[in-house]
Amino acid sequence: MSRILVTGSADGLGRAAADAFLSAGHDVVVHARNRQRAAALDALAARGAHVVVGDFVERDAVRRIAAGLSDAEPLDAVVHNAGVWSGPAVMPVNVVAPYLLTALLPGPRRLVYLSSGSHFGGRPSLTGVDWRGGSAGSYADSKLFVTALAAAVARLRPGVLSNAVDPGWVPTKMGGPNAPDDLELGHRTQEWLATSDEPAALTTGGYWYHQQTQDPHPAVHDEEFQDRLLEALAEETGTALEGR
Repeated sequence: MSRILVTGSADGLGRAAADAFLSAGHDVVVHARNRQRAAALDALAARGAHVVVGDFVERDAVRRIAAGLSDAEPLDAVVHNAGVWSGPAVMPVNVVAPYLLTALLPGPRRLVYLSSGSHFGGRPSLTGVDWRGGSAGSYADSKLFVTALAAAVARLRPGVLSNAVDPGWVPTKMGGPNAPDDLELGHRTQEWLATSDEPAALTTGGYWYHQQTQDPHPAVHDEEFQDRLLEALAEETGTALEGR
């Protein structure tokens, strides 16, 4: 069985994935941004999940969580599920936090980053991006960036299975009650990529939708853009993402 961190697991897709991992017998680490949200994880904790708390808007919180996890039993997989739709937290939560966790937790051999079909509307430009969230960033841009991050990790760490997943427009708190896609299918692909030994799940650098690879935005596999993104994030955070 695997030890798996699922960020943003107090509700929605993250909670559904954490619940499924626990039901399959995996050792699961769940995450909430504050103590009030963590109360929603009590039922999962009662089933054996380990709880970590920290607001991903705050880089010190991300570093503290990474340090605590580095001192614990090694992780086999991370599902970077935490995300916000709008407001000044878009870049810190959707891009900076998964970047920092990836840089600070070199051990996991499987990484799953939550993307979105909205990434096709993102702009492959880093000019004027406010990584600290002093202004509202574009959700589409953030999802393009994190999808490119997944591809960059796949290139730089060939021993790691790194993939991005579009869960579809599903009826979660973020997606809204009238979202047309299937909530069950929305979390199944990240679970499969994090744990399955099927040959298709043992691939890397993919952009997935319902267990099928899709062609992402052309910038995602543009190595020059990937390198510029990593350089910008390394400069901004003071933490470089090392290859393997």
